[in-house]
Amino acid sequence: MNKNLLIIAGETSGDLHGASLIRELKKLDMDISITGIGGNKMKTEGMELIYHLNQMSFLGLIEILRHIPFVKKVQAELIKEVKKRNIRTAVLIDYPGFNLSIAQKLKKLGIKIIYFISPQVWAWGAGRIKKIKRLIDKMLVILPFEEELFRKNKINVEFIGHPLLEQIENYKFLTREELFDKFNLDKKKEILLLLPGSRIQEVKKIFPDSICAADKLAKEFNLQVSVACSEDIDEKIFYGLTSLSDFKIIKGYTYDLYRQSKFGIIKSGTSTLEAGLFGLPMLIVYSTHPLTYYIGRKVVKIDRIGLVNIVAEEMIVPELLQQEANPEKIYETAKSILSDNLKYETIKNKLSSLKNRLGSSGASKRAAETVYSYLVKAN
Repeated sequence: MNKNLLIIAGETSGDLHGASLIRELKKLDMDISITGIGGNKMKTEGMELIYHLNQMSFLGLIEILRHIPFVKKVQAELIKEVKKRNIRTAVLIDYPGFNLSIAQKLKKLGIKIIYFISPQVWAWGAGRIKKIKRLIDKMLVILPFEEELFRKNKINVEFIGHPLLEQIENYKFLTREELFDKFNLDKKKEILLLLPGSRIQEVKKIFPDSICAADKLAKEFNLQVSVACSEDIDEKIFYGLTSLSDFKIIKGYTYDLYRQSKFGIIKSGTSTLEAGLFGLPMLIVYSTHPLTYYIGRKVVKIDRIGLVNIVAEEMIVPELLQQEANPEKIYETAKSILSDNLKYETIKNKLSSLKNRLGSSGASKRAAETVYSYLVKAN
């Protein structure tokens, strides 16, 4: 039996979910051979990387346009490997700009395509739904309202629950004392947490203004600033983006930081949902190329950008976008929450209901069982 599988994940969150999927697949069959695009976590679980996701970290439409020759080269190499290894099944994880494009090439080869973690079609409208219907054999979705949307459009879909639930459940947390000792944190101060993104382009846009506001907040509210750094980013980059130095960069212990922090300044994305599941009051910041943002606002169908607010179906935590994501506005918005205990506790209470919206634990196991059934049928 041909047990070769292609998986493509182009972002840090996709690497995390992809690693959990691979782990569960290997439990089903140790002989599965997995190749494609991913990160360090997927590689650790036994995937052979053709490209590392660090090489794929493009932001937005304008940034992607600049990299078209490289994208074409990557896709050509992937197709070459698919043919060489006689791969008949592929799993695409989020990363829709690239993945829906490569899906067209894979479809022409008769490959069965499973999409794990849906593109945000509920935000972008009907265009991508039509493309998914044409190209994708099975959607594995992690948000309950996505299942209803795809089913209504007669797309083969399964709601498997959110992988974050099992990742948090299985995580081995440090105690507060262990975390503070490990990173020489001040035990008399609570943590103001910064998550400026998992890609260098994001960090360059979001960190300088965020750290400026955070430094001021820390002094006013007797906090200490910790910056959660992606494992794929060299922490030296942060020191080159600010003249400030009173902050700690912590790599690899983000869940511990969510649990032990007082407040978060967090870049829009999966991190906002993670922080929300820990009940961490926060504000969401986001900044991208002005033209990318302009085009996005023309096509996006929802009025919220933070995943935590989208899942909650209400604006629980404030969002500061583009020009509003400046030091003064970040400071004022965070201060309005930190200085108002009722507002702070209201946010915490609303975040506590998030978990119930995300299904039950075991999403990666359910995803692996579906992927494996396709792998078997493809031979």
